[in-house]
Amino acid sequence: MGLEIPRDRFEEEDFARFGEKLKLDLRALGSLLARPGFGVGPPSIGSELELNLVDADGRPALINQEVLDLVADERLTLEVNRFNLEINARPTLLAGRPFSAMHAELQHALLATRRGAASLGARVAAIGILPTLEREHLGASALTDAKRYRALAAGLLRIRGEPFEIRIDGDDALSLRSHEVTFEGANTSFQVHLRVDPAAYARTYNAAQAATAVALAVASNSPFFLGQRLWHETRVALFRQSVDDRGDARHDDWRPARVSFGHGWVRQGAQELFDEAVSLHEPVLPVLTAEDPLAVVEAGAIPSLEELRLHHGTIWRWNRAVYDPNEGGHLRIELRALPAGPSVRDTVANAAFLVGLTLGLAPRMDEFAAGFTFGHARRNFYEAARYGLDAELLWPEAVAPSPRSSPARVLVERLLPEARQGLLSGGVEAAEADAWLGIIAARAASGITGAVWQRTAYARALEHHPPREALRVMLESYLAASERDVPVHSWSHAEV
Repeated sequence: MGLEIPRDRFEEEDFARFGEKLKLDLRALGSLLARPGFGVGPPSIGSELELNLVDADGRPALINQEVLDLVADERLTLEVNRFNLEINARPTLLAGRPFSAMHAELQHALLATRRGAASLGARVAAIGILPTLEREHLGASALTDAKRYRALAAGLLRIRGEPFEIRIDGDDALSLRSHEVTFEGANTSFQVHLRVDPAAYARTYNAAQAATAVALAVASNSPFFLGQRLWHETRVALFRQSVDDRGDARHDDWRPARVSFGHGWVRQGAQELFDEAVSLHEPVLPVLTAEDPLAVVEAGAIPSLEELRLHHGTIWRWNRAVYDPNEGGHLRIELRALPAGPSVRDTVANAAFLVGLTLGLAPRMDEFAAGFTFGHARRNFYEAARYGLDAELLWPEAVAPSPRSSPARVLVERLLPEARQGLLSGGVEAAEADAWLGIIAARAASGITGAVWQRTAYARALEHHPPREALRVMLESYLAASERDVPVHSWSHAEV
């Protein structure tokens, strides 16, 4: 979705022609994946950190284009809403000290963004959902002025035929309807890209699916939306519903959602994930190029497959397959479930844990899946999103019955050695792995995730302020601690 498109209005014939081009792209991808040596290379990681811009009162500041122009950093891009920006960290080899490099680059870009925002009277918040958001902040005027976002909103509503319906139950309850895709922009995430050889893709992708719930539980940082206390990771529920193109998802649940955890273990490789995306979901952005992908492959070159990449970018699996024509062409897994924040240090530690656990589980996924169905993995994901470290998660055991239930907090501590081994197997230095996983260990031991800190700080602020003001006071304390870049488990509530 980062691709700019030339127009935002389409005819029915555009969608038909685009559908035919997608089929050609899939055939070309299949031929490419069968090419000996394609995509083989050392593992690497990259990341995307989404951010909120807020004014002096902690409310959304609709100035992303102004900040982008002022900072003039190629790593910084616009996002869906005018109060959102995104930092794209450059890829780095997994071997060595990749997470320290990721931290340094994200911190450098974030400091530049903060300076640019400050010159315009704004600040930057790395947080899963901005707790001070109100319904009035998510109207049509909040949408970033770019053709791709206007076309996305129109395309989803074209298929759905009625407003988006959002219903989320937590400590409080939320129910509303909206025509605006800006509700999707309320979610700010941290996406991690892991390059994977095609031969190892199925087992590595499946391992990521199994690992995600555990990582999400300890990383949760999105407990509020529109003043309501909802899930520990409310983003998971909100994102799914805010771009749901099904006219009545409650009755048409046989139709796959555009935001989902997936539909089963991958059996062979990345191809089936792209096949599913084309077969199960209508296009929303039918932008055509002149490329003949089959001719490019037959000539021994690497096709761009722009139609397939654009279409796949409008289907938001929590772990998504990525085809990239650069560097001779390769495949990645985009790990999309982690929230932004609380600090850059926390954010990178979350990445280290998820990548490490994915790589640790991958070699034994066939054995692992024998005692752990895809349904168990999907259940874990939503339980972790709802309850964070208080979730009860299932995990396979060597002795029947398998799987068995375990508190998420206990499971995180149990799996840290496996995550460490996964990082070492990818060439990460031992001291590097220990430093970043040590943050996860301390967070699990304390029980203080970003979501827990926000809830506790809000409850304390409520002792002296009405609810709306208490959220603002909590956010002020959050921003101050986040800017110090110390892990959330060491934050104090005394400042609230």
